[in-house]
Amino acid sequence: MQSLGLWDEPPGPAPWGDWKRPRGAVALGVTTPALALNSHRSWRPKDLVEVNDFEQRVRRHVDVVMWFADWESGRFDPRQADAVRRRGSLPEISWEPWDASIGPRRPQPRYTLASIIEGRHDRVIRRFAEAVREYRHPLRLRFAQEMNGRWYPWAEAFNGNRRGEFVRAWRHVRGVFDELGATNVDWIWAPVAGTLKRWQYPGDSQVDTIGVSGFNGGSKTFSRQWKEFRTAFGPTLDAIHHLAPRKSIVLPEVSSSEHGGDKARWIRRMFAELRRRPYIRALTWFDVSKEDDWRISSSPEAEKSFARGLKTLRRR
Repeated sequence: MQSLGLWDEPPGPAPWGDWKRPRGAVALGVTTPALALNSHRSWRPKDLVEVNDFEQRVRRHVDVVMWFADWESGRFDPRQADAVRRRGSLPEISWEPWDASIGPRRPQPRYTLASIIEGRHDRVIRRFAEAVREYRHPLRLRFAQEMNGRWYPWAEAFNGNRRGEFVRAWRHVRGVFDELGATNVDWIWAPVAGTLKRWQYPGDSQVDTIGVSGFNGGSKTFSRQWKEFRTAFGPTLDAIHHLAPRKSIVLPEVSSSEHGGDKARWIRRMFAELRRRPYIRALTWFDVSKEDDWRISSSPEAEKSFARGLKTLRRR
């Protein structure tokens, strides 16, 4: 790991299996361009250089490193997880039941929820679960995120899926992990900020942590309407905290556009909301230029606002 000059010695691996941390403590996570491509491209050790660069900009160690893996080509690579662990960060994988190279909003009949329920992907699931079990160390698994949207093939409102099938698919997948003894996983149920469907919640016994993802696309992308963090996330966070008040909540994929508003102010107000909501335990910034430039470095003002905001939060 590149030295940041922030500690006398590198931080050790974090024992975070149960997410029991002091009230108000917030972990910092990041996804970078190279990690986003891991959905269908093999990991390379130099991919973590971007994480080091992010730490330099925000002047803080990254607690969570999140990458993507699809079912078509992505396998669990213990070398990647171990490299993240050895740098003192917790591995998190957004594990997606689709072919990521095809992209969203296009049907993928091979990856319907029914196909998961019926066991047609059990070979892929078992191979992944066995590799995770052999890794032995804690990791977070954000399985089939944003299921309440209409763009991924595992969404009930898309790809020929039916109401109630998401929970059945979730329970099938977790059942395989439990059967194989892959119990070192923190399972994250992660809807996108917006309309929630209570019947898509697998249940407290099936979910370890709840994640809420979302982006302010500003005037350029998605709804093409600027939305402050409190407007975009607040109602969903309130509803989820009411649905599962004993669960910790994380923000596993968050960012804002520069178009149509003040991104630096958006970031400041985001941190103010995190301080108001002590049940939020982690923030993972999507530091990627994709549909828009989501990076904190999209402007000097945004980068400074993010670094300053971090100083107002209690660290884990």
